Amino acid sequence: MGLLGILWISGCRARTAIAPPPVPFGATLNSRAADQQPRLSYSGQYLVFTSDRRGQQRVFLYDLQRRQLIPLPGLNQQGIFTDQPDISADGRYLVYVSEQYGKPDVFLYDRQSLRAEPLTRDLPGEARHPTISGNGRFVAYSTNRTGQWDIEVFDRGVEAPTSLPPQTPAP
Repeated sequence: MGLLGILWISGCRARTAIAPPPVPFGATLNSRAADQQPRLSYSGQYLVFTSDRRGQQRVFLYDLQRRQLIPLPGLNQQGIFTDQPDISADGRYLVYVSEQYGKPDVFLYDRQSLRAEPLTRDLPGEARHPTISGNGRFVAYSTNRTGQWDIEVFDRGVEAPTSLPPQTPAP
């Protein structure tokens, strides 16, 4: 076997799936419901996703290191559809779409304060597909408020509490 074959084989061994198998009660990453729209934090520790478990589309957060779901008090509400989540670099902030006020709006959830705030509530039209910058300051999304789908960026401002990915020491 040549050097190329050895490199290929050794490279394959480093790759592995780390997802647990589905369980009926949905207390882990995968359930028997539709689990979709995964987004990883910068470090790969946190995974935010949507799931139809518990009979309603909701946003879930999973800690890949601890292999457990993390509670998100105040984010998911009974009878309210939540969808399209994204996560900041360190996992402090989540953005998602909710129809809490009768139309799809982008919300920001702060895991430190356990509060969700609408970012597009006063915007005419719908908003969808939010994404958040690594430090949590900027949120981009699509909106149809002008009659066509455009992209807008929401700046939470220089005074907004932000988070940054962990810094690695310089060599």
